[in-house]
Amino acid sequence: MTLEQAETTKSPVIILVEPQLGENIGTAARAMANFALTELRLVAPRDGWPNKKAISAAAGANSIIEAARLFDTVEEAVRDLHMVCAATARTRDMVKSILSFADAAQVMSERLDAGQQGGVLFGRERAGLTNDEIAAADNIIMAPVNPAFASLNLAQAVLLFGYEWLKTGESVRLGRETQFDGPGIPGLNMRASRPATKDELYGFFEHLEQELDAAGFLRPVEKRPIMVRSIRNMFHRIGATEQEVRTLRGIVASLTRVHKPRRDVP
Repeated sequence: MTLEQAETTKSPVIILVEPQLGENIGTAARAMANFALTELRLVAPRDGWPNKKAISAAAGANSIIEAARLFDTVEEAVRDLHMVCAATARTRDMVKSILSFADAAQVMSERLDAGQQGGVLFGRERAGLTNDEIAAADNIIMAPVNPAFASLNLAQAVLLFGYEWLKTGESVRLGRETQFDGPGIPGLNMRASRPATKDELYGFFEHLEQELDAAGFLRPVEKRPIMVRSIRNMFHRIGATEQEVRTLRGIVASLTRVHKPRRDVP
């Protein structure tokens, strides 16, 4: 999915509360673009807005920066949302539902399908969200982190949620899609080839075993069935393509071909 395509697709709103540095806003926007999060809201950024350093750090996610909406308070930033989650590393001793980033992304996906909009609050780089800001959220969301070092920077936190958000889509695609390479699809990429048929595999087995017999490898005779079975099992496990089977047959043919002595040209 390109950034332009993502911008036409609904996604949860990312809300940065009093972010301190323009660079951090920019890298958060870049993380958003990586995972098809398209709407950014800023609550009272410390260094004002717009911010040239944010555009520079966004590294191509300029459209998200340029479309970012500015608010004075968290309450104003979330008024039109149906569900708000607050990202934090601590429970703050509140009676509040706690969701993983993955669960929060799934719930927001279901809400979007129902025509509702959700958003995620991310706090200040130095101190995170205040208790009052967290109290305004429906749920707390937390990532599995090292409890001895649980603090994430702003872009990291946004990226973790974005990663889980993109996984809620109908088809997960990996990596970058270009005019030369299609998207990465989970599983074995056979490119232009296809899985070998059993007939092709058996043809290879007959070829290989014939040459191994001629070389005296499948001896003694009483052990031949076990050795053949082991060799066939090994090649069955690799799930070879038809191209790979042809390559294997070519290797066997090349190794067993009788070469005539080379004659020196006077």
